Amino acid sequence: MPLPVWVFYALLLGLGLILGSFYNVCIIRIPKEESVVWPGSRCPHCGHPLGVWDNLPLASFLLLRGTCRYCQTPISYQYPLVEGFSALGTVLIGRQFGLSWEFLQALLLFGVLLVVSVIDLYHQIIPNVITYPGIIIGLIFSGLTGSPGWVSSAIGLLIGGGLLWALALVYEWLAHREGMGGGDIKLLAMIGAFQGWPGVLVALLAGSFIGTVVGLLLILIWKKERTHAIPFGPFLSLGALLYLFCGSLILNWYLG
Repeated sequence: MPLPVWVFYALLLGLGLILGSFYNVCIIRIPKEESVVWPGSRCPHCGHPLGVWDNLPLASFLLLRGTCRYCQTPISYQYPLVEGFSALGTVLIGRQFGLSWEFLQALLLFGVLLVVSVIDLYHQIIPNVITYPGIIIGLIFSGLTGSPGWVSSAIGLLIGGGLLWALALVYEWLAHREGMGGGDIKLLAMIGAFQGWPGVLVALLAGSFIGTVVGLLLILIWKKERTHAIPFGPFLSLGALLYLFCGSLILNWYLG
């Protein structure tokens, strides 16, 4: 007997919240090169271990009114925002792919992109410990699901890494300063492994367009200098997510 629709979406919502809580652990600990498994969750300010009721995704933030139970220090809005985005993304992925290998493939990519984006915003780094395994996992799933398939995945990996590397060299030659870090190159290679060469092109074009708009807004409204460093990882991730949810529409529109 199939699950009622509301039960299916409720389970997806719960899964997304739980995963979002884990993503927050990754965001905080991976840049510090700490284990994401041990020790258990603690308040980042007073170091007090968090109990079950202090660690409920979204609910604890609301029940505690955004402060630590033990030291009353305000809790960063990063925690509920990441958990909320994770829940929303999981529901949308479940709606699009159902319970399938493609669902797991898309969910892994979404989680990695969310973690990478927040880390890049905070620290302007994209850790190799995320992208290197991500490339391997993307290649495995592309063959397992047939989407996009081994050939497209391999081409996407080569184009993603090679194209951005070439653009970075050209930019550095013209501007006499580094414009893209190696983390961005590896991230786009990982996107290519998951989504194939069409995903690479959409992620790069859409990410560049969104990044340009944001950069202009920073210059015009917030009076930032033209040389102000803007992390590119979140924009590449947005482009990849656009392809994940609207890939066929984007390609049909462009080809048409």
